[in-house]
Amino acid sequence: MDTKIKIFLVEDEIIIRQGIKKNINWQQEGFDFVGEASDGELAYPLIQNTKPDILITDIKMPFMDGLELSRLVKKELPDIKILVLSGYNEFEYAQEAINIGIADYLLKPITGAKLLEAVKKMAKIIEEDRQQKQFLLAYQKERAESGRLAKQKLFGRLISGEYAVSALLEEGREIGMELAANQYNLVLFQVFTAEGAENYSDERNQISARLEEIAEKTKQIIMIDRGALEGFVFLLKGSGEDSDGNLKKLLPQFLKNIEQAMREYPDAEYFGGAGVTVDRLSELKVCFAKASHAYAYRYLWERNQIVTGQTQSEQTMTDEKLSLGSLNVKQLEQNAIERFIATGLQKEIPDFVEEYFHSLGEQSIQSLLFRQYITMDAYITAAGTLEKLGYDSEVMVQECGDFNSMTDIVSSVSQTVSYLQHVLETAIRLRDAVSQKKYAQLLEYAKEYIRQNFKNEDISLNTAAASVNLSPNHFSTIFSQETGQTFVEYLTYVRMEKAKELLRNSTMKTSDIAFAVGYRDAHYFSYLFKKTQECTPREYRAK
Repeated sequence: MDTKIKIFLVEDEIIIRQGIKKNINWQQEGFDFVGEASDGELAYPLIQNTKPDILITDIKMPFMDGLELSRLVKKELPDIKILVLSGYNEFEYAQEAINIGIADYLLKPITGAKLLEAVKKMAKIIEEDRQQKQFLLAYQKERAESGRLAKQKLFGRLISGEYAVSALLEEGREIGMELAANQYNLVLFQVFTAEGAENYSDERNQISARLEEIAEKTKQIIMIDRGALEGFVFLLKGSGEDSDGNLKKLLPQFLKNIEQAMREYPDAEYFGGAGVTVDRLSELKVCFAKASHAYAYRYLWERNQIVTGQTQSEQTMTDEKLSLGSLNVKQLEQNAIERFIATGLQKEIPDFVEEYFHSLGEQSIQSLLFRQYITMDAYITAAGTLEKLGYDSEVMVQECGDFNSMTDIVSSVSQTVSYLQHVLETAIRLRDAVSQKKYAQLLEYAKEYIRQNFKNEDISLNTAAASVNLSPNHFSTIFSQETGQTFVEYLTYVRMEKAKELLRNSTMKTSDIAFAVGYRDAHYFSYLFKKTQECTPREYRAK
């Protein structure tokens, strides 16, 4: 036994108690004798402190008998195994013991050998239970990463509008996402920490867990982590009735809960965009388009707000009052463009440019001089960003032309919009090319980290991500995209390859090989080996 099973004894007859305690060499038999008491009243607080795995108790005792003690203990420690000793061979005692959940019932007098035999049977059950729990924890850890990626893929299908509803519902059930509802809405949400979106951040991990906690309080909200750059999405499901389950009530309450939770992290900022309520799963594409439109304001407006249709209407009234003379154009445009080039996505460009122009005000963009200014400013900002990434200063001229053609470019609002989109598409495409090269190097570092540390049982997605200073979810996403395997799958592959090497070239026992490749539980190692290699370690060695 890796962790000794703890024994606690309650017996009012001191001779019997001392006999049980001393006549069995508990330590030698692999047990830890953690305490004793003469009655249930004295025993209960000691049991709360020592938390034994097996309780051996007499039934008939003063102050508090064994059955009453067993009821209390079972409530406090539901997994404890209780063995009752009694000199009263009466059916009602045994029947009540069964109702309480007592594991065994032995009549006194009893020999040490018989008691030890009964305790060992219980110990075997406890070890099997522990093993099953370890398997479950390991399985859950393995599935957590692949489950997150599966949710991402399903969400992509949901908003594409290209898949049958029946297929989407079935796929959702397979990964634990119940999608059937009478109403739907989406909230896109991003967290900004001092470390930056892509970098490893304990604070972002804490915020992610806090957001998930809020979502899980109701079965009507599903949270999907889309990675550092795209943020989180919350899928809200409504009942369609005039009740608390209606999205008219659920959505504002949910947004309020998120905003309250974010106040717990004063050093972090956030921005969200909500869609419009739709009645069909097949209409989520429309809902997502509306939510994305609102979400694009995160590059233009102040942070720490969640944009809804009402928020946009209020802002529109304000924007329409803007004029060329009232704008602080240098600060407004440069910050927005620079921010978008740094973290924006290709698919967000149309929404961003539309809202960017809208934020400048209708009067301003009708001015040819003003359009020329903002176009040149965007061009120069893009060129400066690309130079910082290592590109030659001529790259923007080659990709987007030079200022000699500026008159034609800004001759109309539509042409200005089109050209600005082209500038942003170019800048982000070239930015992503640098990122891909950087990620390729980081993934090699991460793989080397795994090869050097696979023997460590505590190696995890978080530790590997931290080794290359990426957030765990962002690391997980790019790792699976670039390698075709999840982090856990790759770690398991490395461990199994080393295990096969040891099985071929050494006489080490399977349990020792398990330990040598990072598994503390030899049974779980054997289970994984058979699952991945389609044979047991023994069979592999025999080959």
